[in-house]
Amino acid sequence: MYTVKTLNQISPAGLRAFDPAHFVLDDGAERPDALLCRSADLHQYPFDPCLAAIGRAGAGVNNIPVEECSRRGIAVFNTPGANAGAVKEMVLCALLLASRKIPAALAWVQGLKGETDLQKRVEAGKKAFIGPELGGKTLGVIGMGAIGIQVANTARHLGMEVIGYDPYMSVEAAWKVSRQIAHAASLEEVYQKSDYITLHVPYTADTKGMVDAAALAQMKDGVRLLNFARGELVETPALLAAVEGGKVACYVTDFAQEELLGVEGVVVLPHLGASTPESEDNCAVMAARELMDYLENGNIKNAVNLPTCRMARSGRVRVCVIHRNIPAMITQISSALSGAGLNIENLVNKSRGEYAYTMLDLADELPEPVEGAIRAIEGVVRVRVLPRCE
Repeated sequence: MYTVKTLNQISPAGLRAFDPAHFVLDDGAERPDALLCRSADLHQYPFDPCLAAIGRAGAGVNNIPVEECSRRGIAVFNTPGANAGAVKEMVLCALLLASRKIPAALAWVQGLKGETDLQKRVEAGKKAFIGPELGGKTLGVIGMGAIGIQVANTARHLGMEVIGYDPYMSVEAAWKVSRQIAHAASLEEVYQKSDYITLHVPYTADTKGMVDAAALAQMKDGVRLLNFARGELVETPALLAAVEGGKVACYVTDFAQEELLGVEGVVVLPHLGASTPESEDNCAVMAARELMDYLENGNIKNAVNLPTCRMARSGRVRVCVIHRNIPAMITQISSALSGAGLNIENLVNKSRGEYAYTMLDLADELPEPVEGAIRAIEGVVRVRVLPRCE
């Protein structure tokens, strides 16, 4: 049995996904095999040596000390794409918010309450909120992951021309992109051609402040910018200067900052992108399935600190080794097994940055001395021995 500790209120759909025959859910467990969380801050969390995995029911992992987890051999999973439908809908809403001055119009008309000549005032004042239609305009989508692809494909149905930019797009993702979406060779091309730009890239050291004064200067005058990815992608002082100067006609963001509130031409939403019951269910179920497959079978999908790795079960036991991505690791692990007369029925090895992951299926049980020998290999971070589930 594996014990999973929940650190936030998790959707019941996700909790029901765990097989009760093999998993115990205990929010008070002191030595769990895995943690399942949403926004709980784990930077000061006391990780027990038994902890093998953390599942984040959501995409961002800023609340998790990923590098420390890697050093400890703890797999960190997130759920990319599980909330894509919800965020896509908010982005489509934001396109209209940015174009038709809807927030300002709503605020203005509410101020007319009690006026005796309401209809006359409405007809006279509505011209202040004239805005362009989306049809025929060009939307630049930066980041063609699960959300970006859905936004791009749907925008085409709204009559928009769409160009997408993502130098790291996977083959699997590429199959989902409409053939009517143009491919941009550079960010500069997106900046120069787009009437609207929407950001869908992760927040990393490389993307922090990517929309700065230099980037804004390359954009069309009157561009409308949407940010439902991370607030830190946009340099706030440069953005405010561009709004004040008319370079940016409207900025819609899902990330509140004090400096952005009350600024004409800026629409701030309270992080509503994934705030739907369907999204919460999807994220929780995906996280639960990732944890189950990893704990029981060692398979890795959507880990942010380890490579994607999957192998069909064979043999009597499976040995899962997290180790440094350095030469001769597989040779040393295999030698420890063959030296004890153990036959490897199947093996897979994948790497990601500084770390690698090796799974081996054995025909026989793994003796403790041999397991200890593998653990003692320099560069090995963690060893897990998984019996075949019946």
